[in-house]
Amino acid sequence: MKILVTGGLGFIGSHTVVELQNEGFEVVIVDNLSNSSKEVLKGIVSITGKMPLFEKLDLRVKQSVQDFFKKHDDVAGVIHFAASKAVGESVENPLLYYENNIAALVYILQELEKKPKANFIFSSSCTVYGQAEKMPITENAPLQQPMSPYGNTKKIGEEIINDVAKATNINAILLRYFNPIGSHPSAEIGELPLGVPQNLVPFITQTGFGLRKELSVFGNDYPTPDGTCIRDYIHVVDLAKAHVIALQRLLNNKNLDKVETFNLGTGTGSSVLEVIRSFEKVSGKKLPYKIVPRREGDITEAYANTDKANTILGWKAQSSLDEAMASAWKWEQKIRG
Repeated sequence: MKILVTGGLGFIGSHTVVELQNEGFEVVIVDNLSNSSKEVLKGIVSITGKMPLFEKLDLRVKQSVQDFFKKHDDVAGVIHFAASKAVGESVENPLLYYENNIAALVYILQELEKKPKANFIFSSSCTVYGQAEKMPITENAPLQQPMSPYGNTKKIGEEIINDVAKATNINAILLRYFNPIGSHPSAEIGELPLGVPQNLVPFITQTGFGLRKELSVFGNDYPTPDGTCIRDYIHVVDLAKAHVIALQRLLNNKNLDKVETFNLGTGTGSSVLEVIRSFEKVSGKKLPYKIVPRREGDITEAYANTDKANTILGWKAQSSLDEAMASAWKWEQKIRG
């Protein structure tokens, strides 16, 4: 079966391509290389022994999307990762985010709508919950007004998919990620941020390697045990495997609703200082960091209740924080030679 993975050379996309190929799927990747590299294909091949199909394509160009689906009219499912995802950048350049994250989604759904049956997995985010009132966060938690245009594109994306599924033959699963970290245990693929990392873990590993002078910890006056923000950090390979399971659920007609939603996390919250300590433990290095003022848009804590994914999908995160940090450090050392 042929599966389209948009943004398939990105961090989560590339790991999902590996898991799909390991399960025997034929994968076609679409990526515009705006935040990724063709070099990632080599890593995928060295892990799986198989080259996925690849098309460089800008999903914001409607004609290109139409041409792609004419050429690949045998696509049995779509996993849609392609999106801009930096919270800070979205605040500075909201229209870029609305165009990239919403227009591309609409154009893909317009093509899937033409099929007698279509299966769609959407890369969503725990940002749709905002600062949830209760921890851990269940899928039934009320969605808050997101604190950034990026978060808003995920919320709007979910609303579009719900509306379209009611009116068409599209079945969808919305996967709300918490904080993906780490890399493939082979260190053949991993997180490759361009420029200054927007996420905590690559900033930690780059600082540990000496590329950055020190890590900035944004605020230590939050109402948490050590004063720093708490997040649910999930190993990217665990996350990738959940996509394959969700896709198989749709392909096998096991879904109970036209649109199903699952949280993907570990169910455990870790503070920024706990993540730093985990890095120091697995690397044997002391990490230089300083406390700086809070960053706008940061919530106090977010970690998942994963009961629904554990029970209905039969999926559970396997890797610990230390294992994920060790894989991220192994990857950092490899790419720096």
